Parts: sequence; C-alpha cells; structure tokens
Amino acid sequence: MATRALTTDDLLFVSFNGKVIAVDRLDGSIVWKWKASKSTGLVVLLPSGDRLFVSINGYTWALDPTNGAELWFQPFKGEGVGVAILATMRNGVSDAAVTGGFAVSSSDGGDGGPGD
Repeated sequence: MATRALTTDDLLFVSFNGKVIAVDRLDGSIVWKWKASKSTGLVVLLPSGDRLFVSINGYTWALDPTNGAELWFQPFKGEGVGVAILATMRNGVSDAAVTGGFAVSSSDGGDGGPGD
C-alpha cells in the first residue's frame, strides 16, 4: 500500500499542556509531536504559510508545520508571561483574513451575536 505525501492542507494542529500534535485530517493518525523545551500550559497557535507559530507563557517558537522541527525560539526575556495574542501579515493582509479566520468585537458589552 502506497503512503500518501502529506501537506499542511492535510493536517489538524492540536495543542495543550506545552505540546503541539499534528494529526492527519483524513484518518486521525498522529503525524508528529512537539513538546516545548520551556514552560507548560495554554498553547497559542498561529499557522502562517511555511511557519507554525507557537506561544506559551511568554515564550515563542516557529515550527515547520510539515514535520514539527523547531526553526527558532524567542524567550522575550523581561517582557512578562501569560496568554499571547499572535498576529502576522503577508503582502499587507492578515493571515486570519487569508485563511478565513475571524474575530468578533463589540464595544457595547454584547456577545457579538445577532442584534449586537
């Protein structure tokens, strides 16, 4: 049986407790696993082209989304800890807009639903 070549289009990225796991979207099999060398806790992910940005409690990494290889690490020493908000743009456009992601914002305290 031939093994099919996987691309990032075939992957689901799951994160928890300082780990990222890439799963085959078709059959649910684990393709690769990555564990943070620093910190544990809530993992924030931002897929962006040929990078998967990962942030945990003030530490940030860039991973290769196809194999989980660590491309770079930034500890942001002295900047604090907590849940990061990640954003990136390519060609002047937010990756969220490119990938169909969205954010809801409401200045009146509503939940962003219909009628807000």
